[in-house]
Amino acid sequence: MLLFPEILTKIILAILLGGLIGGEREARDKSAGFRTIILICVGATLFTMLSSLLSGGNDPARISANIVTGIGFLGAGAIMREGSRVTGLTTASTIWLAAAVGMAVGGGVYLLAIIVTLLALVVLWAFPAVEQKIDNLRHISEYQVVCTCDLEIARQLEDAFTRNGLKLYSVKHIKKDGKINIILQVTGRPEAHEAVVESLLKHDSVLELIY
Repeated sequence: MLLFPEILTKIILAILLGGLIGGEREARDKSAGFRTIILICVGATLFTMLSSLLSGGNDPARISANIVTGIGFLGAGAIMREGSRVTGLTTASTIWLAAAVGMAVGGGVYLLAIIVTLLALVVLWAFPAVEQKIDNLRHISEYQVVCTCDLEIARQLEDAFTRNGLKLYSVKHIKKDGKINIILQVTGRPEAHEAVVESLLKHDSVLELIY
């Protein structure tokens, strides 16, 4: 049977670990913030302790197992669809993780709960920068370059994209009113985009640039 000092230690640790994770979410102004994550972590801790206390030795994991199911409904509420984009997946995952940390605390696996919390903070704080770099490499941007009606000049302008480190996905030429409208879809690093824009704006044959 759990003693009061042990119960108090678990509740305090759940508040601290939940607060660390929730603080990161609050700092990024997410829907599940500081108080929400703390309550989830403490709730999972309490349910885990109660499952041991109330089971009387008969299947103590039954209540704990339902935490996983129940927290899934809570996390689903954080997921939103905005047009073709789905947002809130990280917040929903954080809710799920906070419940797991709470269960670890409730089960007395303190070191594991602390290590997972620290690793979660590393992922939440450091990985967005990595994710942004990956996204920049695969994000497709469209450029429209209007130049004088000279095919050789059009080829030079296209070469400016590859010279500056951008990858061409598609190129389309439209000739109209004595001009060539080049429509390009490209991917690459932000600094490569900046370099190609600067290069095109300095080119005398570029009449219009839309990006």
